Amino acid sequence: MKVQRPPEESIGAEVLDFDVKLVTPAEAIAIKELVYEHKLVIFKNQSVTEKQYLEFAQKIGTPHIYPQDNYHHPDYPEIFVSSNILKDGKKFGVRGTGRYWHTDCAFLDEPLPFTILYPQILPKSNRETYYLNMERVYEKLPAHLKIYVEGKYIKHDAKWRYKVQECDIDKAIIDIIHDFEKRFPAVQHPAIITHPVTQKKSLYMSSGFTAGIIGLDYETNQKILQELFSFMERDEFIHKHKWNDGDLILWENRTLNHKASIPVLSEESLNYRICVYDGLPFYVSSPSSVDSQAITGAFASA
Repeated sequence: MKVQRPPEESIGAEVLDFDVKLVTPAEAIAIKELVYEHKLVIFKNQSVTEKQYLEFAQKIGTPHIYPQDNYHHPDYPEIFVSSNILKDGKKFGVRGTGRYWHTDCAFLDEPLPFTILYPQILPKSNRETYYLNMERVYEKLPAHLKIYVEGKYIKHDAKWRYKVQECDIDKAIIDIIHDFEKRFPAVQHPAIITHPVTQKKSLYMSSGFTAGIIGLDYETNQKILQELFSFMERDEFIHKHKWNDGDLILWENRTLNHKASIPVLSEESLNYRICVYDGLPFYVSSPSSVDSQAITGAFASA
């Protein structure tokens, strides 16, 4: 496995001359080590079927089935489909997903550690995905903002990102929101999380799903959240990946926020996504709470 590593303090390792269809158990472990170290791994020049794509994800960890079935691939529910085209004359997946800063499924009690993205049809113009390095954000966070997140919990809520479906016709908006809230109530996660392998700290929040800092009143929350979002979304923390045909990317949601670019409406776009549990806790509360032997054993057997 030939690896091209990024410059120091940058993210994104490239794996060259490698076929993900042929990955061995030892190589799967090595790939996870690369992700933990570099946060994002790009596999160049891949050509895999849906079945082979899923098989690769299964070698990395346990694929997650997104809880709303309108996103599912009809033959492989583990594959989340983002698409603006029809398949056999029928709606195929959901269009316009992820065009805001977020981590996948932060609104679940067990967020998704890994995301694997494999575009099928790339638009001709805007063909980029953007990433925020939340470890670096935490390292650079000013003291006057850090006091609002150290030791605090963040509320994550997905209801404002819900996409209306055909079954919602004739429902009042408030009823649609209440129904969604029953299925996906808001959750709380620590504002600062410690990585289970590297033991490095990250700020775990996003302007897409973060609804508030627990313990702050509404006015203070609105003020501090906007200051936090403005700081973390600065250019110095953003990594841009420009997609080429055959790219397959695996990244870590523990340490990265991401968002999709907005393609021209007339241009076709089709993306396949699989999110994966890697067999480790999403976070630990502090470095001192890490059981290194347990983590090492779980990592080796995952």
